[in-house]
Amino acid sequence: MKIANEGDLALFFNLRDDKRYLVRLKSGGQLHTHRGIVPHDAIIGQPWGRTVRTQMGTAFLVLEPSTSDLIRHIKRSTQILFPKDVGYLLMKLSVRPGRLILEAGTGSGGMTLALAVATAPLGKIVTYEARQEFQTLAMQNLERANIPSGVVEFKLRDIAQGFDETDADSFFLDVAEPWNYMSQVATALRSGGFFATLVPTMNQVIPTLQALEQAPFGLLEVEELLLRPYKPVSSRVRPADRMVAHTGYLIFARKIEPGQVVTTPDAHPDDVAAVESTPDEDGSANNVSPQGSSEGE
Repeated sequence: MKIANEGDLALFFNLRDDKRYLVRLKSGGQLHTHRGIVPHDAIIGQPWGRTVRTQMGTAFLVLEPSTSDLIRHIKRSTQILFPKDVGYLLMKLSVRPGRLILEAGTGSGGMTLALAVATAPLGKIVTYEARQEFQTLAMQNLERANIPSGVVEFKLRDIAQGFDETDADSFFLDVAEPWNYMSQVATALRSGGFFATLVPTMNQVIPTLQALEQAPFGLLEVEELLLRPYKPVSSRVRPADRMVAHTGYLIFARKIEPGQVVTTPDAHPDDVAAVESTPDEDGSANNVSPQGSSEGE
């Protein structure tokens, strides 16, 4: 059984109005809310998932925060990524313990935090930021989230100057004009390395794709994720009144050595796979090359 200890971050969930508070537990400390006061000592040493009440009788459920909770509650001076995009990025970038992951622009540190949680304790995140005030805030946010020391290295630099690393496993680029830095990113990534960026407008997608096509990258993908929540009440399940729709366009690629790049400019990889496995009318397999033309043409 896991219990809450002094120094842990705790998520206080107000069961009456759905408000949430992320608090570091301290002996003798108190959470002050408009619904009353919750003493930290009522939580410390007790199992997670307990309900405690304020002196006004309001119930708070106390939980260990998820990575999503940590990101949602960081202090921010920039727009942060939504959890729906973060989770998919971690998968597509193949983020796991032991990896060397590069990031540029750190911003408020939301994605940095997610990368660190996914790679700790064996991995390493190196994150670049050009503005001191953003980097300072991100450092504070990761310290507050109890990210182990040594997992994240912060560097203050204009990324037009390039990166110190040359053999990174993955690279997440979060800047306004990613197309201006493809040569620098390519130099920092190992052969076969994973690349991703997120941009909010289609005007940014097109020049990014053009830059990737001119650099040693292949297997380009552009995707968008829509999240539609439902009201989880068994007697009246229906879509929620609000949903997180467009947040950004996700662009993915893999670094491939020059001379080895095979592009499919008019087809998504899944489309090509579907065509390759489609049988002819006589029942035989319809073999199609990566460019989409039948063999023997």
